[in-house]
Amino acid sequence: EAVGAVRTTGAASTFTEGGASAIPTTNRSPDFLSVNACLPVRAMVTRLTSGSKAPAFTLKDAQGTTHSLRDFAGGKVVLYFSPKDDTSGCTAQACALRDVVAGAEGPWGAGLPTRVRRALAVVGISPDAPAAQARFDAKYGLGYPLLSDTDHEVAEAYGVWQEKVLYGKRFMGVVRSAFLVDRAGKVSHAWYKISPKDTPARLLEALGK
Repeated sequence: EAVGAVRTTGAASTFTEGGASAIPTTNRSPDFLSVNACLPVRAMVTRLTSGSKAPAFTLKDAQGTTHSLRDFAGGKVVLYFSPKDDTSGCTAQACALRDVVAGAEGPWGAGLPTRVRRALAVVGISPDAPAAQARFDAKYGLGYPLLSDTDHEVAEAYGVWQEKVLYGKRFMGVVRSAFLVDRAGKVSHAWYKISPKDTPARLLEALGK
């Protein structure tokens, strides 16, 4: 269970700190509660694994068109979550996946059978506003939907909205991750905290290249 998670069990809540067994808060002494009252409460992170049902979503792309997971039923779809578009890491990841589905010359596009590429869709999801995504798409000619998840609701459903640390500061944000969803709407592969370079490599491996 996630560190610092709150779980409701009937009338009493339980709290886990540092992996210790949960103890109902109603049974704790006032001294314990006063000492821990200032501890941050972190949301429980749900991690998807192979065989998990992919959480449904409906989001708008850079052009204002609405997309839902069910739109891709019957084919395979790569959902990748990036922290911020048009940064070095996100650009490398986005362009590599563009080359995979386009069959472009280079390390990622060459060699994948046409029938596999035609049955594969790529969808990028980030907290960026649609206008920023439109500029990013136009700049690199990505050619696939970039969906705006400004309230990070979908990121939370996929377990990629997590606590991060940068220069000693803790904050919540998107952890770069990718998921391959099969024709039945189930996760066949889940890659959390994946690097931009490893994203296309793991995808091609999963597709049997």
